[in-house]
Amino acid sequence: MDEIRFGELYEIPSSNGLSRPSAVRGEGYKMVNMGELFANNIILDMEMERVKMSEKELQKFLLKDGDLLFARQSLVASGAGKCSIVKALSEETTFESHLIRVRLNNRVANPWYYYYLFQLPYNPVKTIVNQCAQAGIRGSELVNIKVPLLDLQKQTKIASILSAYDDLIENNKKRIKILEQMAENLYKEWFVRFRFPGYETAEFENGIPKGWEILRMENFCYVTDGTHDTPKETNLGVPLVTGRCIRNGFVDYDAAYLISEDDHNKIKKRSGLKSGDILFSNIGTVGNTCLVDYEREFSVKNVIIFKPPIRAISTYLYYWLISPSMQAIFSTQTNGASQQFVGLTFMRRIKILVPNKYIMTSFEKNVAPIIDAMMMLHKENQNLIKQRDLLLPRLMSGKLEV
Repeated sequence: MDEIRFGELYEIPSSNGLSRPSAVRGEGYKMVNMGELFANNIILDMEMERVKMSEKELQKFLLKDGDLLFARQSLVASGAGKCSIVKALSEETTFESHLIRVRLNNRVANPWYYYYLFQLPYNPVKTIVNQCAQAGIRGSELVNIKVPLLDLQKQTKIASILSAYDDLIENNKKRIKILEQMAENLYKEWFVRFRFPGYETAEFENGIPKGWEILRMENFCYVTDGTHDTPKETNLGVPLVTGRCIRNGFVDYDAAYLISEDDHNKIKKRSGLKSGDILFSNIGTVGNTCLVDYEREFSVKNVIIFKPPIRAISTYLYYWLISPSMQAIFSTQTNGASQQFVGLTFMRRIKILVPNKYIMTSFEKNVAPIIDAMMMLHKENQNLIKQRDLLLPRLMSGKLEV
């Protein structure tokens, strides 16, 4: 297969993003940062940090459909050079300085073909990763990597085959989001507005329904955390899940690095995860939460673990944790700290409104089918990802003709 220097496909010179932006919450232009890049292979419309900048800066750093974004740095070697692609942004969006933007000449290069090329485990970008305190790449080296040169029609065919899988995955994600909103709305109706079954005749004492109580979390649910050690990364083994691996209510195992079976078994003695447990990111990105579906072995580090005894408690507690009011409280605990952090002691002592057993069980019965549907769609996505990733190297190597 013929190769070409990557820079010969550029439409404009590659660029690092906006340096030291004056971020203003809710104002200015959207800005893609490292968090969005690592959380999303495809950068679509989503909530982002916003920044104020000049018209000159906007024109220089404005993103367009098909732009490739590369991570300049990563704490984990496997993350350096990670590539995402921009798709159909509805408003003007820029990117931060830890990212490198590459805009390809669409007369000779389909950006989606090269995006998929850079999803291969051993792709050309890996050859320029520098191992320092933080693994990283440089734009001056990215321009010189060798990439396959196919005619544009073949590039487009390969990209369309693979993007069909991503379109299905994205549709499932949208369905999951709708289902999640349904469950959140029911929680709000029952436990914020107090319009639960039988509310018309309910008696209230001290502002809460009679028979409900306010407890410390430690008296409602067992709370612990994952390991505080940093086990050595291995090529084979068990995923070590941290807070940054908790995304959109699920564990993203691809964002975790692997540790040995021995290290996993040591951590397992501490955490002992099971289905129905709840993981809460309490360091760095605080507040990311997911229900555990323990179908595969994994360990956890720097996350708080809630271990409810029954599913009804698990379901109620999960929606309590992700409710806007509680997320706001968790956020206030981290203000002013160099490293955002919510402590285990704080979480054990925080007070929670506990409905009576009948209401909590009724809520679980109403929400369980929604959770099950979300889990099913998520598993369907995992299967689609596996199928796509099996096709990927065969299409890129030419072993599978198009």
